[in-house]
Amino acid sequence: MKPMLSAGRAVLFFLLAGLALLSRAEPQLAPDFTLNNAAGEAVSLSDYRGKVVVLHFWATWCPYCKRLQPGLDALVDQYGDQGLEVLGVSFNEDEDAQPQEVLKRRGSDFMTLVKGGRVAAMYQVRGTPTTFFIDRQGRLRAVTMTSDPKEPGLTHMAKTLLAEQ
Repeated sequence: MKPMLSAGRAVLFFLLAGLALLSRAEPQLAPDFTLNNAAGEAVSLSDYRGKVVVLHFWATWCPYCKRLQPGLDALVDQYGDQGLEVLGVSFNEDEDAQPQEVLKRRGSDFMTLVKGGRVAAMYQVRGTPTTFFIDRQGRLRAVTMTSDPKEPGLTHMAKTLLAEQ
């Protein structure tokens, strides 16, 4: 008998459903942080207040991250003008890694912050990719470890959060 949901979809569904149940209570604020981008400029999560943020924890060596990133670019292409931003946090990298250059070579335009190990620990990230959805008020609303760029839950969460004011 064929399962109704693939393992990846089941995980995403579970995570989204679990967080949807939690969202009936007051959602938790996403921990604020400041990291540098590749140019050495300080960027804080709070700089994005008022936007829906897709916070993507990743590493240059991660094949699953590479697979997911075109799907994150598609979210920005489709919903960026409505206030959606993708913000990467690169962590657990080799000393000479250049995450923003790697994204550029892959055709991705979203900004990534570097040396994000402390922030990954703050968010209790256990593996890559891990992607959080943060609403306009800065509250954590969903998390997924999917690597499927066509996972419908990604678009669903983006549309849901953008529709909220």
